[in-house]
Amino acid sequence: MKEIKREETGFYSNQSSMESSKDHKVNLNELVNRLNLEKKKERKHNLILSICAISAVVIFGIILTL
Repeated sequence: MKEIKREETGFYSNQSSMESSKDHKVNLNELVNRLNLEKKKERKHNLILSICAISAVVIFGIILTL
């Protein structure tokens, strides 16, 4: 069994199970949980990026007023 890491999602997939996907059912709960985890990660990343940007603007403003 080969494991392939998809670059855009970061999830591992089993190549042999993808080839025989007709035999398996899709676990909808797993997909919804995975989607929720991705949304949480994206929100956290956006929050950190926003805080960094606001901090940079505030620090730049303080330096300009000195």
